[in-house]
Amino acid sequence: MKTRYAHGKPRLVLIGNGMAGIRTLEELLAIAPDCYDISVIGEENHGNYNRIMLSPVLAGEKNVDQIILNGDDWYAQNNVQLFKGEKAVQIDRIHRRIHTASGLIIPYDKLILATGSRPARIAVPGNDLNNILTFREIRDVNRMLQLSRQLRHVAVIGGGLLGLEAANGLRQQGMQVTVVHSSNYLLNKQLDETAGRLLEKTLRDKGIDFCMNARTSRISGDEQGSARAVHFSDGRQLEADMMVLATGIVPNMELARDSGLQCGNGILVTDTLQTFDPSIYAVGECVEHRGQLFGLVAPLYDQARVCANHLAEMGIARYVQKAQATKLKITGINVFSAGNFLGDGESETITLHDRALGHYKKLVLKDGRLDGVILYGDTQDGAWLFDLIQQRRDVTAWRDQLIFGKDFCQDETHHPTLSAAA
Repeated sequence: MKTRYAHGKPRLVLIGNGMAGIRTLEELLAIAPDCYDISVIGEENHGNYNRIMLSPVLAGEKNVDQIILNGDDWYAQNNVQLFKGEKAVQIDRIHRRIHTASGLIIPYDKLILATGSRPARIAVPGNDLNNILTFREIRDVNRMLQLSRQLRHVAVIGGGLLGLEAANGLRQQGMQVTVVHSSNYLLNKQLDETAGRLLEKTLRDKGIDFCMNARTSRISGDEQGSARAVHFSDGRQLEADMMVLATGIVPNMELARDSGLQCGNGILVTDTLQTFDPSIYAVGECVEHRGQLFGLVAPLYDQARVCANHLAEMGIARYVQKAQATKLKITGINVFSAGNFLGDGESETITLHDRALGHYKKLVLKDGRLDGVILYGDTQDGAWLFDLIQQRRDVTAWRDQLIFGKDFCQDETHHPTLSAAA
């Protein structure tokens, strides 16, 4: 039975104007467009934008207007009240009210927390000097673009996807770029050493330098308080007049925790994306579900769908974590990985390395089934191989053809099951 509210429609407030939160509203409006009076509190002075596309903006390939997903007209057309540039500072759960930094008091009946995450700042002396930036928001990109016209050499600390995208963008802006990475090869969470070194070579050819196996111990500055050098634990140092930190993210859960909601590494949620207060939901990078945190778009959108279903009082959806593949395009280079691509003592590994084309493929098989995959350069069979991993399909009959791709494994006479999967 639907709850009746004395003031008419129930009031739904979303804290966070990012991709996960707004996707939840889009899903809700699609299935129950007249269910709530909706308000959104967003800290940035923009509509909802595609954070993934900040890299092309930094590289000068797109402008901010081109990455806006929901402009002011979308909020108006859907009767969604957007509070731009407002920061929620307190949740009064007893009276169900949100207090903002500017003094607004916004009542709610249902609340969605989509407060996202923030860049992690390495805990070393000097991490608060001037000209040390992070890469998370439009204002970060604007600041990097401004400094790139004044400064010459940037050190990007972190050799993950975000760090490499920042490095490419700043190189495109004409800066001398050095990526500092603590591992001995790039993208060490998504690739093996062979693929990581291929990527490093390709990026070096594009003009990006690297300091590998480099653990930052401190950052030193000049008399004006601006960063000037990164110092490493092995005694090496790298001079630079601008630094970008790309060393991971931290869920923004302080607002929830201060209101008495249970938190672990993120805001704890159930399979219906509810917190321990059933009137408060949470989605996106701020949440912890069954011990897991989330940073990829696909699970965030799955959470949005489940949350919207529950808010519409349909009550038929539950969030179930799925295996995720990593599909990346780094500075024009296609990379794909999934499953247990490093293998173990019981695994069999098949590789194909085409040095002329710069392509590398690695398949890990275990007990006659595909267990993991890495594709570098040519990723067209990624979705198909990922499906084989998820299906736990026996591929023994096609072992010798599998490395060459789907087109070599479609003998309908002898292998109808594989053809059906393809």
